[in-house]
Amino acid sequence: QVQLVESGGGLVQPGGSLRLSCAASGSIFRFYAMGWYRQAPGNQRELVARITSGGMTNYADSVKGRFTISRDNAKKMVYLQMNSLKPEDTAVYYCNEASSGSFPWGQGTQVTVSS
Repeated sequence: QVQLVESGGGLVQPGGSLRLSCAASGSIFRFYAMGWYRQAPGNQRELVARITSGGMTNYADSVKGRFTISRDNAKKMVYLQMNSLKPEDTAVYYCNEASSGSFPWGQGTQVTVSS
C-alpha cells in the first residue's frame, strides 16, 4: 500500500515560483506513473502533470511551459516545480498514481497565488 504526503505549498504572488514535494511509502512506487492533480473550490480534481516510471512527462495545456514534474525513485519522491504562477493556479495540489488516482489520497498542499 502506497501512502502519499504532499508539502511545499503556500502563498505566492503572481509570477512567483513554488516547488511541491510528494513523499511516497511502499516498494511498488517506482513501478507506477505518477501525477500531480489539483482541485480548486467548486471544480473537479484535474491532472496537471504526469511522469512515467522511466521519466517521460506530459502536461495539461494550462501549465505547459510553466510547470515541471520530476521524480526520484530511490528517494520515493515526486516533485512539481511551478514557475510563472497565475491566480488561476490556486488550488489544493495532490500527487497520486497517474492513470486513475488509485492510491489513497493524501491531505494535499494548498497553493494560493494572490497579490
